[in-house]
Amino acid sequence: MSLPARTSNGRVALLIGGLAVAVVVLVVVSAGVGQLRIPPLEVLSSVLRKVGIETGLPVTHPNGESALWTVRFPRVTLGLLVGAGLAVGGVLMQGVFGNPLAEPGVVGVSSGAAAGACLVIVLGWTAMGEWGVALAAFVGGLLATVLAYLTARQNGRTEVVTLVLTGVAVNAVAGAVIAFMTFLGDTQAREEIVFWQLGSLNGTRWVQVGVAAPLILVGIAGAALVARRLDLLALGERSARHVGVDVERLRIGVIVLVAVTTSAAVAFAGIIAFVGLVVPHVIRMLVGPAHRVLVPASVLGGAVVLLAADLVARTVVPYADLPIGMLTAIVGGPFFFWLLRRTRRGAGGWS
Repeated sequence: MSLPARTSNGRVALLIGGLAVAVVVLVVVSAGVGQLRIPPLEVLSSVLRKVGIETGLPVTHPNGESALWTVRFPRVTLGLLVGAGLAVGGVLMQGVFGNPLAEPGVVGVSSGAAAGACLVIVLGWTAMGEWGVALAAFVGGLLATVLAYLTARQNGRTEVVTLVLTGVAVNAVAGAVIAFMTFLGDTQAREEIVFWQLGSLNGTRWVQVGVAAPLILVGIAGAALVARRLDLLALGERSARHVGVDVERLRIGVIVLVAVTTSAAVAFAGIIAFVGLVVPHVIRMLVGPAHRVLVPASVLGGAVVLLAADLVARTVVPYADLPIGMLTAIVGGPFFFWLLRRTRRGAGGWS
């Protein structure tokens, strides 16, 4: 093995290992932070007891165990899943569009999913319970993804201006649907709709984790399976077809995976933008564009970003729970401007 290859593999291993450690640390810290503070060792001890390993270190506060497993761990688990799902959605969209600006929030997929969820909230389609919200979000996200793909794709390439304008249009239509549902809904429905628009993990329950987890995990597994074909697609449609890739089937499959992961995230956490834009791009700058590395690294990176954002949201203002979507937009908005200018300069103008 050559020296550059060993160096590259070492960098990948270091990145994956570092992100995995960061996830574990953030899980322990996030679970212990709140109005009722629980030391990290007690958090770890509680987890070990659940899997049958007795440590002899009980949670000292009488309500600590209940707080961990009823409030904290459902929220932390959903944060892991949502961050991973949004990041993988960004990787898939950028791979299938062949454009670094493609991201579920920018293109309007998140808004479409939120609009579908709002329809269920206001119209009272509760026959399927929590799954009804997830299904409606999936349909809305899928429609938004297909619309963005059909509009922005032309002559085998995705134009930057068309992609951004498509996102503006899809977000506008979805925003109109959400506004109309807000007008029709009662006070409780309006409060829930505000939640979707701001993005938050507050009030997460295990039943919601149980609905979101299989959908997001299926999306992540699907992304891992198509990673090699996305690498071939990056060489160009003709080259990909030459080595046996069914390009149209690949694109349709990826669009469905994006809708699944994004809708599951949005259905229970609301609109959290820019995770799918920032995380994959930073990973590419560190270890290159190969999807076999990009997918697992983005899963961990997305989880780290969302857990960190949620931790800040719960602690930066005493006795308040800031919207996560606001925090990610504060970071992601300027990053998007920088990436837009970088893409424009690299293309010698708008392409």
